Amino acid sequence: MKQKIVIKVEMTCDKCRSKAMALVAATVGVDSVALAGDGKDQVVVVGDGVDSVKLTSALRKKVGHAQLMQVGEVKKEEEKKKKPAEPAAAAASVIEYAYPWQYYQYPPAGAYGYPQYYSNTCWM
Repeated sequence: MKQKIVIKVEMTCDKCRSKAMALVAATVGVDSVALAGDGKDQVVVVGDGVDSVKLTSALRKKVGHAQLMQVGEVKKEEEKKKKPAEPAAAAASVIEYAYPWQYYQYPPAGAYGYPQYYSNTCWM
């Protein structure tokens, strides 16, 4: 059973946010992590078998004050995030060309960046 956990954490800077995201993402059983709220102060965790109390206490120890806001089951709509349909004509109009001279070096490089015919100094 997948569950959705919302934890409010006092995060004042981007470093705190990245630290909280890394801590939560390293937890066993976490499928996705996202920031929510007006001030990006809520961490939304979706996973299977995640202990919400242990996760909240770990955030308190490493980041700052954390408060468990919501624990619930993931709804079907949230699992299937609907992507907006992209028109086929717009995707077909973008064509990338690759020229062969972008992939080859001439003359081929040998040792130390010199061409191959300079790399062998031994005449025997």
